Amino acid sequence: MADTDFDDLVAEGAAVPVQGWDFSWLRGRASEERSPWGYAGLLADRMTRADAALDIDTGGGEVLAGIPRPPRLLVATEAWPPNVEVARRTLEGLGATVVAVADRPALPFRDAAFDLVVSRHPVRPRWPEVARVLRPGGRFLSQQIGAGTVRELAEALVGPRPLRDDQRPEWAAATAEAAGLRVVDLRTATLRTVFHDVAAVVYFLRKVIWTVPDFTVDRYRPQLRRLHDRIVAEGPFVAYARRFLIEAVKPG
Repeated sequence: MADTDFDDLVAEGAAVPVQGWDFSWLRGRASEERSPWGYAGLLADRMTRADAALDIDTGGGEVLAGIPRPPRLLVATEAWPPNVEVARRTLEGLGATVVAVADRPALPFRDAAFDLVVSRHPVRPRWPEVARVLRPGGRFLSQQIGAGTVRELAEALVGPRPLRDDQRPEWAAATAEAAGLRVVDLRTATLRTVFHDVAAVVYFLRKVIWTVPDFTVDRYRPQLRRLHDRIVAEGPFVAYARRFLIEAVKPG
């Protein structure tokens, strides 16, 4: 394939807006298996039984927006400024309040404010804060990024990388228990993730910034070129997303 094809694909992936947490642009260009526990269904079920709920790191609110019936009080937090307005528009129909927060440990809510706290793919789980804002008997539900997720893609660009201890499910469970929560469910899954062209890779790395934290197209153009040539010669690039589900309650 000619250099112009590579340049066009990279430029295409670099031009797509990355606000929010909607990956529909990747349809037909990349795919990821769904987790077997069905987080959206679990979220909807827990929300129907909640009185006051908090969604931490809501992104653009896309997942939370799928619940069929919101609780009396619904609050979401988001730390990345471009996502805050996206989330406010997305969640307006649910009557949710979206709170812009700084990337710091403390949550801006009083003690025991919520009987349900949820979070899908939190950046840095704040276990003591989750325990603090939960009411006695309250519940925390979260799907999180597991250690080594899509490491195959990261290593294609930067070489071998150490695994993060704070992304291990065992670490999460131990830290939750240390914060005063009781873990009632812990499940793991490895999900096949397929990239069909380098435009999808560029878009993904711009959006999921923790995969290669210093990623820019200019900085990694030679590595992207090698990856493009590999896809052309061998077919789609396959990586594996690691996920875990954790659910915990605050003893009451």
